[in-house]
Amino acid sequence: MKNLSFLAAVVLGCLIILSSCGANNTVKGGGIGAGAGAALGAGLGAIIGGGKGAAWGAGLGTVVGGSAGAIIGNKMDKQKKELEKINGAQVESINDGQAIKVTFESGILFDTNSSTLNTTSQSSLTSFAQSLNNNPDTNVQIYGHTDSSGNDQINIPLSEKRAQSVYNFLQLKGVAGSRMVSQGMGSSQPVADNSTRQGKAQNRRVEVYILPNDKMIRDAQQGK
Repeated sequence: MKNLSFLAAVVLGCLIILSSCGANNTVKGGGIGAGAGAALGAGLGAIIGGGKGAAWGAGLGTVVGGSAGAIIGNKMDKQKKELEKINGAQVESINDGQAIKVTFESGILFDTNSSTLNTTSQSSLTSFAQSLNNNPDTNVQIYGHTDSSGNDQINIPLSEKRAQSVYNFLQLKGVAGSRMVSQGMGSSQPVADNSTRQGKAQNRRVEVYILPNDKMIRDAQQGK
């Protein structure tokens, strides 16, 4: 328990220190030492994966800092600009510019209470898959979320099926299944007020995290 508390304190401290408004990913990627970066990465993985993502997060943290971090930040900057052109995709840099979070509102992807991708969403996800294929040195984590309507017996399976539908479609478009994982979070991680219609709409979403894989890390450490 003490070790966990210490890790949480380190992660929080890193986040506060490194919140630099206006800096691009290249600049921010080089702004933290490797030791603190490892803690930050592990914390990110645990948060976005409900514990299951910790291994990828820790791998990400090992390259945060110095010239390697700047190289990864630059690569992520370029892909972020690609992704920002996709209709319906909300794109943001996370983990001090060394990872990307892409959010699709469920209404863009699915009909109500359905886990089947609608026709209009397939164009956006095709463009998304193309970007992933153009940038193969990343791991991809896909998380489905619901609002608080219903209960866990309904929401968790629905969120899992929606995340899996995105996974399956991306794989169909050539994205290697070995670099992707999917998980349903149900209503456990709201980002808005579930007591309002607008808030519920925001909570019904699929989030995709793009993280550097081992090859990108090695290349960055070698100055590539």
